[in-house]
Amino acid sequence: MSNIVIRRAQLEDKSEWLRMRLALWPDHTAEELLAEMGAMLADPLTPVFVAVRENGKLGGFLEGGMRKYAEGCRSSPVGYIEGWFVDEYLRRQGVGRQLTQAMEAWAREQGCAEMASDTWLDNEISTRAHLSLGYEESERLVHFRKSLQIVD
Repeated sequence: MSNIVIRRAQLEDKSEWLRMRLALWPDHTAEELLAEMGAMLADPLTPVFVAVRENGKLGGFLEGGMRKYAEGCRSSPVGYIEGWFVDEYLRRQGVGRQLTQAMEAWAREQGCAEMASDTWLDNEISTRAHLSLGYEESERLVHFRKSLQIVD
């Protein structure tokens, strides 16, 4: 693996960070995703870690935070991985591990005793990545919805 540096995201990272966010969340527009990014950079309680390649370009990111509660956790607050992406050509080289370790260190500094995360049921790559880093599945959840007719 090439030398990767993990650091907090900065304003000048926005274009590459946005590129990766669009890859992770393709159902969203750039405008939607950009609207969140400035607030995350300004809030010390929503850390964003980036993986910087030798050429200075980004190859991954992890957006985190704290939640009062997370499924399967016994403590509060809990460090939480909100979004995590590594460019395909850098996967399985330890970049994801370095990003999660940075987030876990940040969560410990905030007094968190546990970390949590989630993924879609059919996202086997993410599930395997979490399990390989020592995360354990705590439960499975299916969400339901129903449209209601408006009665005049």
